[in-house]
Amino acid sequence: MTPAAGVMAERDWSAFSEAGADGRRSMELAVDGIHCAACMSKIERSLGAVPGIERARVNLSNRRLAVTWRPEAIDGGAIVATLADIGYEARPFVRGQIDDSFRRERNALLRALAVAGFAAMNVMLFSVSVWSGNVSDITPETRLLFHWMSALIALPAAAYAGQTFYRSAFNAVRHGRVNMDVPIALGVILALGLSFYGTLTAGADTYFESALMLLFFLLLGRVLDQVMRRRTRTFAENLAALRADTAVLVTDDGSLREVPVAEVGAGTLVQVAAGGRVPVDGTVLAGTSEIDQSLVTGETMLQPVGAGDRVFAGTLNGEGVLTVRVAAAGEGTLLDEVNKLLDKAMTARSRSVALADRVARWYAPFVHGAAQVTFVAWLALGAGVERSLVVAITVLIITCPCAIALAVPAVQVTAAGAFFRNRLLLHAGDALERLAAVDTVVFDKTGTLTTPSARIANADEVPEVALEAARALAAGSRHPVSLAIAGGGRPTRTAIDVREVAGTGISGRIDGVA
Repeated sequence: MTPAAGVMAERDWSAFSEAGADGRRSMELAVDGIHCAACMSKIERSLGAVPGIERARVNLSNRRLAVTWRPEAIDGGAIVATLADIGYEARPFVRGQIDDSFRRERNALLRALAVAGFAAMNVMLFSVSVWSGNVSDITPETRLLFHWMSALIALPAAAYAGQTFYRSAFNAVRHGRVNMDVPIALGVILALGLSFYGTLTAGADTYFESALMLLFFLLLGRVLDQVMRRRTRTFAENLAALRADTAVLVTDDGSLREVPVAEVGAGTLVQVAAGGRVPVDGTVLAGTSEIDQSLVTGETMLQPVGAGDRVFAGTLNGEGVLTVRVAAAGEGTLLDEVNKLLDKAMTARSRSVALADRVARWYAPFVHGAAQVTFVAWLALGAGVERSLVVAITVLIITCPCAIALAVPAVQVTAAGAFFRNRLLLHAGDALERLAAVDTVVFDKTGTLTTPSARIANADEVPEVALEAARALAAGSRHPVSLAIAGGGRPTRTAIDVREVAGTGISGRIDGVA
């Protein structure tokens, strides 16, 4: 266990975990070092084998681990210690820290990508000259000079650009396991070592450019994968941002006091200001207004609410002031349930992803075995040590496991993100696979098929004077219908004494006429 992991294991985890109704506790951890499906499988299988842990699910897109356990059997510190024992450092999930970690990792990958690309291009110039000269008139002295120039560029560049793979592979081997980065690191190091040996012995061939190009394309894949997953998380993060941090509490003496939402209990009264977001789930006790409930129903038109109507956290209040009796605040609200649904969808496994997980578990050992068999076979056929090693390294490189490690999960996450951005929530891992077999879709609510923004359907039939008057009145309103009437332009006339009544409309005076 690392010193940092030891400190984390000793801390009080009650502040970072939540107690369920059945006595079980759950929490989310940010886990470093998760790069592929094999990492996910290793963590879930290792924690699943620990007595007391009921559930462990890794989200590859944001490197988060959701774990549920029985407190009488194990505590949070022991879970972190178990992760440290298998080579993964974990800490409590804090959104701001995760964003900082993402930026640091992205910047490091971009720097490594730039170094690998720049070095590969320069080394390739020497390699092309050597290849051309080998079939023409290059002298041994010139070829050796080009090899040494390639080595001087390639060795430090590969040492820097491949750090993410070397660290991950070393950490895996140190803890007695094999992940997808092990064959990558092994192939690159062997290719560089063989090339340096060829340079020392004045050989005809080196492979510095191959090692650098491999690193360049692998790093490019890592960067694109990270960017894709970040974009996929954007909608879920924006949805979580709708949760209010504070609420205006109506005290017993009728005074108003702003308090954190976590301190608002069921049955208390809160006041929702005009234009503000509703912080809780509850029932309107007094006041009338119109609510943007598109988050809940998908309907973008404002819905009138009054005494006795339900309102939900995250929805946007209109022009009226509401007094709401709280049914749920923070945990247990509809917005909280939607966020849990998003997390479930992001961690759900389709049959294809599950298959990729199982294959990835055995993929790296199979590749290593294939490379060893190839080396022995070519050696037995009399190819010589150097030629046999070249072919074995080629097996490691051409069987690069990134495709199976990233392709299937990436497709799953990207497709789920596209659904999220279109306000469709997935709650089953095999939903996409079942959807592929659908040939007919029947909608039973016409509102779900409308466009999100209203527009005037018969503007050419309305007298221009009446349309200009309507635009002048609508210019000061945020109601969707008012925005459609105003049309985004500046009215040519000005309305005064404008008054908007929720659910009724707008009135005012234009040129002295009411």
